[in-house]
Amino acid sequence: MEGRTRRYLQGRFRDYYRGVDLDLPPAADRREWGHIPWTSGTGTTMIRHQSLLDLGDLATFLREDAPRHVYFSAARFRDPGASRMADKGWESADLVFDLDADHLPGVDPEATSYAEMLSACKDALLRLLDLLDDDFAFTDTEVVFSGGRGYHVHVRDEGVAELDSEERREIVDYIRANDLDLDGLIETRAVEGTPRRVLRTEGGWGRRVHENLLDYVAELQEMDEDDAMDRLQELDGIGEGRATTILGAVEANPDAIQRGNVEAGGPGVRTLLQAIARETVGVESGGRIDAETAPIDEPVTTDTNRLIRFPGSLHGGSGLRVVRLDRGELADFDPLVDAVPARFTDREIAVEVMDPVEGRLGGDSFTLSAGRHSVPEHVGVFLMARGQAEKVQQ
Repeated sequence: MEGRTRRYLQGRFRDYYRGVDLDLPPAADRREWGHIPWTSGTGTTMIRHQSLLDLGDLATFLREDAPRHVYFSAARFRDPGASRMADKGWESADLVFDLDADHLPGVDPEATSYAEMLSACKDALLRLLDLLDDDFAFTDTEVVFSGGRGYHVHVRDEGVAELDSEERREIVDYIRANDLDLDGLIETRAVEGTPRRVLRTEGGWGRRVHENLLDYVAELQEMDEDDAMDRLQELDGIGEGRATTILGAVEANPDAIQRGNVEAGGPGVRTLLQAIARETVGVESGGRIDAETAPIDEPVTTDTNRLIRFPGSLHGGSGLRVVRLDRGELADFDPLVDAVPARFTDREIAVEVMDPVEGRLGGDSFTLSAGRHSVPEHVGVFLMARGQAEKVQQ
């Protein structure tokens, strides 16, 4: 990034911070704060081990220094400004989840547009929230668009604050269904006085597998026999003979399948259940049902000292706002519109585009060849922050 571009972006970030009031996180004075300034060259320098006392008034600091990135710690400390982690006096930490569009299964950053990656990441976010709400019953959660490629979820329930890294890793393993014991989804239960192996349908992964099983069986019942046979044989471990057995069980014992009785129909139904379970948790098995896991970034969740982006700040790699979101806003939230700072939408600027680029931002699409262009400022800031353009004199 050239000096002119760096100075321009820092100046516009400064103007942004002069026009906003930002809410601090809970216990802000017990958290470590960090930031990345607009240094010259290709590298970046993280300045951390600071408390609010070290920064002075945060609003004044942001308006005067206008850093490229701003962070605070998930953890709360007795002495957050201590220069060594061992001296800070760790007390507790939020449980933080990070979803990054670049790391989503099936998303190739080289072949997928920014808008498409963000859309896929929002889908993953909704799956994560479903797991956190239904399986863990967390009540104090905060959702944040990162300003870059994804979303953060902060959980501040008292029950998680003092979990160590290994305990947090167990939560990660559950959400990602790492090494999930499929046999453990089945229990032995008395049915009409007779012991039966029955799928656990009350909650968790057992409930999800059962719901997908019922949806799959409902589809089979709507098909003619040949189509149903073909559909079944798309699943691993099911050949023609096993498919015939399954269809017979579906016709003869629909109530038993509804109850999750895996013995109804013999080994055929058990094979079907295993195939549906593998798909539900994302194990390859025909690819029919989308996995219901959430591809969270494990190191972020297990790191009890993690620095995370400050909501309301600007992301120095995009020029977009880090946005705190209410649950009711998620369905309609479009980061490429709603995270664009209003401060950057009222004029055009001249930039030198390095390579041909196209995209969508602020509700408009753009297609630019390499060379000099006059563009809406929010587009110019976005391209310059991403290293795709440089500022030129007007």
